[in-house]
Amino acid sequence: MRIIFVRHGEPDYARDCLTETGREQAAAAAERLAVEGISEIYTSPCGRAAQTAAFTAERLGLPVTTLDYMHEISWGGPGVPHDGHPWTLGDLMLAEGFDFSGGDWRAHPYFAGNTATAYYDMIAEKFDGFLEKQGYRHEGRRFLCRGGTDRTVALFSHGGSGACVLAHLLNLPFPYVASVFPYDFTSIITLDFPVDEGAWVFPRVELFNDCAHIHRGAGRPSIQQESE
Repeated sequence: MRIIFVRHGEPDYARDCLTETGREQAAAAAERLAVEGISEIYTSPCGRAAQTAAFTAERLGLPVTTLDYMHEISWGGPGVPHDGHPWTLGDLMLAEGFDFSGGDWRAHPYFAGNTATAYYDMIAEKFDGFLEKQGYRHEGRRFLCRGGTDRTVALFSHGGSGACVLAHLLNLPFPYVASVFPYDFTSIITLDFPVDEGAWVFPRVELFNDCAHIHRGAGRPSIQQESE
């Protein structure tokens, strides 16, 4: 099974919708995704993600299923610096020498009281339920294939909720993923889950931050700076 993660197009955060540029990006992404053999489309309930998904759904003639828990995360908490912004805090932890290979990021002062941590745990639990319905049971660091197939599904979501899922599935610390794996508006990320009935399998990163369908410009990838 392949899961294609697509970040929403350039947004008007205040109105929770796409800008004109965002609509152009979403249309370009739809053309790019038309060759991927997508059979199911899922989206966050937020307007900017749902509008992005609508372009691909119309292009492929497929219905869209909303996953309520994939809405963008919130962050912040008493005494947490930088308003609890996970991307900035991930950068700080790296600069301060935090040992992501052995340390518990949840217990770090930047995340122990940060609402982003609760959102991460909620999304991780819900997405495991989604995967089990697809034929993959997540146990520890492994996935038991129980009825998985070769279908391809697309999920349109956000920088934050998407990073939560990627970190959880790849067994990487969330602040680390937020910091070192940025991705652009309408970028495409593909994970492949092998089909091997009854065996333990592991997701493989097939593609990351593919933006060939849009003009990125000369600057760095645009990282979300606002909660919902």
